[in-house]
This record gives sequence, structure tokens and C-alpha cells, in this order.
Amino acid sequence: MRNLERDRFEKAKNIFRQHGGILKMSEAVQAGIHRKMLYAMRDAGIIEKLDRGLYRLADLPPLGNPDLVSVAMKVPTGVICLISALSFHEITTQIPHEVYIALRRGTESPRLKHPPVRVFRFTGEAFTEGIETPKVDGIQIRIYNPEKTLADCFKYRNKIGLDIAVEALKLYRERKRVKVNEVMRYARICRVEKVMRPYLEALL
Repeated sequence: MRNLERDRFEKAKNIFRQHGGILKMSEAVQAGIHRKMLYAMRDAGIIEKLDRGLYRLADLPPLGNPDLVSVAMKVPTGVICLISALSFHEITTQIPHEVYIALRRGTESPRLKHPPVRVFRFTGEAFTEGIETPKVDGIQIRIYNPEKTLADCFKYRNKIGLDIAVEALKLYRERKRVKVNEVMRYARICRVEKVMRPYLEALL
């Protein structure tokens, strides 16, 4: 590899590092990496293609949650919810085969070939409250906290199954510091206070 080419690759790699090692093509171009350079880096094994228009430095450790990272990058206005959030918070035995994502009602659905996503429409405080922004594999994601997720699961119990919501409540009691007031606050926001109360009283 010629020195000039090596310098260009190194400069482009540094831009990737400044962004946590992952960039969308549009972001890379905006940051000064030409499309041809991206393809050259891919062909040289310096970056790997995660998804259409999404690239990552190849020498980074394997992604722990590639699907969550892809969705967070491609649908920045969405919030990871329901079974995907339960799985992230380790309060379910379910293995989500698609990424559950909340979008504000009225926004356009994402067009993703991969990973598969299941979209739920939230409104008002049910959409805006309880969002956490942890870093996953160096990328900041938007996800509902455990207490909000429990309320959401009871709200959408007919779509995901009441058994999953009840199991999540049991595992929450066993594995987390229980915040009854927070759970009930989100239950009121999601209008499932009457539904949840008997289960909370029986378990807590």
C-alpha cells in the first residue's frame, strides 16, 4: 500500500473512531470521506458493511447488539420498546426475533430490509416519558426504562400476550430495585393503572 493511500485510510479511520466506529454513508460523506474511499476501505477489509448504507470499523470487537445499533442509527426518532426493551433490561425469557420500536403517531414507518422491525405508534407522554439513552457498542440508543416498559407491556398485552407482561413483572421484582411509584406513574400515563394494580399487589 502506497504511503499516500495509507495516510488517506488512516485519516478516514480517525473520522470513524471519532463517531464510535460506526457511520452512515451520508454521515461519512459529510465528514469528508468520499464514497470511493468508503468502497476502497470496504474492499481492503478496513471497514465492514453492517447494513445498507451503514459501515463499521472492522478491527472493533464484535457487536453485542447489532440489531439495536442498526435501528438506533437508521431510525433516530424511534424508541426501543416492549419485548426488545424487556430483553435489553433482562426481565424476560423471550428472545425477540424483530426489533420492537415506538414511533410518534403520524411519523413515517422506516423502510429497513434488515433487521426486521415491528412498529408501534405512541402518542403524547406515552411516547416521550421514560426514555433512557445508554450506549450500546459505542452508539447511543433510545430505549424505555424498565418501569415504563412494564406499563407498555400491559397496555399492549393483547398484541404481545398477557403472560409476557406478567412474567416481566415477576422478573423485574427478582432482578431490579423495585420502584412501585414509578411503575404506577407510567401505568397512569399508559392508562393501565386498574389493569396493573392487582398484579402489582399480588407480586409486590
